[in-house]
Order: sequence, then C-alpha cells, then structure tokens
Amino acid sequence: MLYSKIVVAYDGSETSDKALDSAIKLAQLNHYSRLEIIHIFNIPNYDIGGSFVVPPVQMELDYAEEARAKIKRKISNFTNVHIEVRKGGVAKQILQYAKEVDADLIVIGSRGLNSLGELVLGSVSHNVAQHAHIPVLIIK
Repeated sequence: MLYSKIVVAYDGSETSDKALDSAIKLAQLNHYSRLEIIHIFNIPNYDIGGSFVVPPVQMELDYAEEARAKIKRKISNFTNVHIEVRKGGVAKQILQYAKEVDADLIVIGSRGLNSLGELVLGSVSHNVAQHAHIPVLIIK
C-alpha cells in the first residue's frame, strides 16, 4: 500500500532515527508522499517539598533545535517534508497532529529517550497504536 501523508514521531533516539529512515523509504515509493515529522517536548514539573519546580525551558528549546537539525541532515535528499515542533503530552500531540494533517500512516519508534517513563506510564508507541484511527508502524 502506498501512503500519501506519513507522520513520523521523532525524539532523537536511536529508534526514532530508524523510524524516520523507514518512513523515508516508504515515502520514496510514492512520488507524491509527504512526510510530516513531529518532535514533541514535554517540560516536566518536579514536586520538591510541596513546591513545583520547572526546569529551564531554554534547555528543552535547545534540544528541540538539535533534533530539528538532525532531522534536516537525515532528510536532505527528500523535499516533500514538514517539521513540526510542539510541547505537551507526547502521544496526545502525535495523535492530534496526525488528525490535523489528515495522515494515513503514523511511524514511531518502539522506545524513545525516556525508558523509565515507558515502564511506569506505558510506552508512547503503545498508547499511539491503541488510540490511532489510522495504521501505526512501530519500528524496533
């Protein structure tokens, strides 16, 4: 099956690199395919003795720019691409973005940067696969 709009979740991890590589290969099968690459940063709050501490936002923004630069290097030979950077809940943002752009496939790595979070909260890829209304390709 050929897909025309492919959303790729990218966080800079090894599996998201593999997911992006796989999405590029799929998109190259159809000259009209468009890659919609989304990077989400989630700024955590820490409860320390009843006070909430928010780490510097600049650190997250710097990482988002590094991820964007890495994406641009990987897609240098592919022109039909849009890169979206958002903040918030990762799975929710991926699903919302896929709906907004009317995607017909979501490609995501099986594990992101935060392995501990996946063990405690359930993996993002599992959450996306469970709630998506379109096919989801999970890359190991």
